[in-house]
Amino acid sequence: MTDKTVEAESGPSLRTVVIASAAGTAFEWYDFFIFGSLAAVIARHFYAEVNETTGYILALLTFGVGFVVRPLGALVFGWFGDRTGRKTTFLVTITIMGLATVAIGLLPDYEAIGVAAPILLILMRVLQGFALGGEYGGAAIYVAEHAPAKTRGFLTGWIQTTAALGLIGALSVILITRQIVGAEAFDEWGWRIPFLLSAFLLGISLWIRLRLDESPAYRRMEEEGGERRAPYREAFLSWSNGRFVLLALFGIMIAQGAVWYCGYFYTRFFMERILRVEVATVDMIMLWLTVASAGLYVFFGWLSDKVGRKPVMLFGMILALVAFFPGFHALTKAANPALAEAQASAPVTVVADPASCALQFDPVGKAAFASSRDLAKSVLSNAGVSYINAAALPGSLATVRVGGVDVASVEGGGLSPAALKVARADVETRVQAALTAAGYPDRADPARMNLPLMFAILMIFIVAATALYGPQAAALVELFPTRVRYTAMSLPYNIGTGWVGGLLPAASFALVAASGNIYFGLWYSVAFTLVAVIVSLLWLPETRGRDLHTIGT
Repeated sequence: MTDKTVEAESGPSLRTVVIASAAGTAFEWYDFFIFGSLAAVIARHFYAEVNETTGYILALLTFGVGFVVRPLGALVFGWFGDRTGRKTTFLVTITIMGLATVAIGLLPDYEAIGVAAPILLILMRVLQGFALGGEYGGAAIYVAEHAPAKTRGFLTGWIQTTAALGLIGALSVILITRQIVGAEAFDEWGWRIPFLLSAFLLGISLWIRLRLDESPAYRRMEEEGGERRAPYREAFLSWSNGRFVLLALFGIMIAQGAVWYCGYFYTRFFMERILRVEVATVDMIMLWLTVASAGLYVFFGWLSDKVGRKPVMLFGMILALVAFFPGFHALTKAANPALAEAQASAPVTVVADPASCALQFDPVGKAAFASSRDLAKSVLSNAGVSYINAAALPGSLATVRVGGVDVASVEGGGLSPAALKVARADVETRVQAALTAAGYPDRADPARMNLPLMFAILMIFIVAATALYGPQAAALVELFPTRVRYTAMSLPYNIGTGWVGGLLPAASFALVAASGNIYFGLWYSVAFTLVAVIVSLLWLPETRGRDLHTIGT
């Protein structure tokens, strides 16, 4: 039997299928991206008991929690999608997602209810991630199972572009709300408005999706009957399908998590926290960048219909590998040239006994960082200043060398918490004075910022991300038979984006804090992408044009 299209079936038109699926998925991405875009504000409200750097890491980890549970959502909703149908499943996922997002907008903060506030916030993030784990697979499969084989990449590309549309919506609402209520009011209470708007968007999305019917491929499978389906056993315990689950994960999805989330989220963190670019400027750049990239998902999906899925995705991975390190160095010079100049003319070195150093990462906010070396490194990490380490004599007091100026640290071991706080403030004041004298800026100077160059550099990262992501839905759908397609493709997708991508901002920031090198966090993305390039080149099959009904038969 050949691969039929929706035009030969009764029910909604192909255009309706694509619009309805894309609109609902865009709404769910909107919900998810609001949190990521407001991480700094959320940190101040829900993690007020820890220092600024630790609070930001905790907010990023809370953002990552929503991704960590996505594979569980993929397993649960994938099973239901393969057993009961595509339509019902993604109606449930969108409802859970929308209600959890609205609830975040209503949560009392730490000042009101103490530790219960971050606990409730994490719970809502778990529900969001659980729902999103089942959403993407359902929408991508639903469109692919309607689409003609020759245009499957192009049509599923519209599902891929929903990530950009969701981010555009989230950034637009944040910028408009901040403009209307003012920056101070937005930080105080206005940040809740984008979350509460999800109630309205949820109603529209449900109304659109209720107009859909079940997919033709699923209906045909139901009509033909056969043995009872066991999605978990068939997808993961059968080598005929299980090997493609592994190839999808290690040949596509770990790169997707590394490249896409580096391009859209780590660049944001890097500009805001390291390069000290104003938040409003970062928001505007990311908004225009996302608008410019929205059509690229569809373009690369269309291109994969012509030349194949694998070549287009490999192009995206290799471009990212080539561009990341030189691109981020160039971004520093374009966004904060004074910082780049200061790093070149007055490099910072921490000279200390290596035995006195602790890892500069405190996910629970309880580490004291009391040694003279730890005090020096924590001050530099909080300032976003890159430094190198040099060994000193055992037991000697750590020194921060800014160019040719040495600033002695203070040994905080054995001091009371109050005395340690005073000592840290003293070190911070003297180090900051030395940095200022050497030309290190407190903030990026808008007058010296090269916005067109920043946009061009970031666009290279986004081209890599969209080239990988655009053909991805079609490639994943074409790897698996209809019987287990929802389960089999959803799990590797959500491990790659959920675990590799979702944890990327926090993990990369931790690598920067631990090493002292502001570019060291890029190794997280490079390592995962390099593995995917090797696996894809050696073992991933080309799937363009496959008949979805005959796969696995």
